[in-house]
Amino acid sequence: MMPTLPETMTAIGFTAPGGPDVLRPETRPVPKPAAGEVLVEVAAAGINRPDVLQRLGGYAPPPGASDIPGLEIAGRVVAVGDGGSRFAIGDPVCGLVTGGGYAQYASVHESNALPIPVGLSLIEAAAIPETYFTVWTNVFQRGRLKAGESFMVHGGTSGIGTTAIQLAKAFGATVIATAGSNEKCAACRELGADFAVNYREQDFVSAAKEATGGRGVDLILDMVGGDYISRNYEAAAESGRIVQIAFLNGPKAEVDFRRLMMKRLTHTGSTLRPRTIAEKAAIAAELEGKVWPLLAQGRCKPVIHATFPFAEAAAGHRLMESNAHIGKIVLTM
Repeated sequence: MMPTLPETMTAIGFTAPGGPDVLRPETRPVPKPAAGEVLVEVAAAGINRPDVLQRLGGYAPPPGASDIPGLEIAGRVVAVGDGGSRFAIGDPVCGLVTGGGYAQYASVHESNALPIPVGLSLIEAAAIPETYFTVWTNVFQRGRLKAGESFMVHGGTSGIGTTAIQLAKAFGATVIATAGSNEKCAACRELGADFAVNYREQDFVSAAKEATGGRGVDLILDMVGGDYISRNYEAAAESGRIVQIAFLNGPKAEVDFRRLMMKRLTHTGSTLRPRTIAEKAAIAAELEGKVWPLLAQGRCKPVIHATFPFAEAAAGHRLMESNAHIGKIVLTM
């Protein structure tokens, strides 16, 4: 039986770009699921770096997406749109949304939602979609990481980094992670990194070459940009690949592209939020088949640094901007 739903809900929004304190609870209409969508009563939602960029005015939602922040949710299905058949009312799910996650209710296309992995709580499940979709499509689809190869991830203790370390290790790669303190390097090693480089104390290019016997790294996942771009070219092996997913140090750099030519490098990148429902559905299907069993077996797991009540979303954003966290930050309803 379909539960009786309220007309309005509490969501976290902002009226003008600014610091974390612009995030405030507000009343919004409860979304109605469109054809192929399910409506989820949200139990928890992950905070991600794109949410911070959106709050600052630098990352507008795609056309047609909710202006409410939040790209990943977990909760229970409370309504099913026309043609929906994958989930039933009451099913626990997690999902990737284009916006609207910081709210009591959010709609998601059923193909972009997944059942909760066995053994995980709703809070843990809310920390999965954005990072696991991002890592899977960039490391394994675009980056073509294979067992026996070497893999380096910058920002090893971010949500992306902690996920990438675990998945790359689970699929047989030698993992090198960079992080900004000895404490964070230790956390990377605990998650499975074979080598952890404190970039404040050691040059990651030299460390990468030392870790690979001078050969260089087969695949690099970079969210830093700026001067890291040319340094990644130095650290990469011949025929190596670099996948760009963000530019924390800026999107512009002076680069000697002869290195790219001489080493036959591939430098690619992608964004996730603007991609089509069908493209995200293809990622979801691969995750369910290849990664969900690993989560159920405990071979990888979302790392949660802190949780905050929804009304304290500003505090969660302040923590993310401090870069003091190791793993994910999650809002709970």
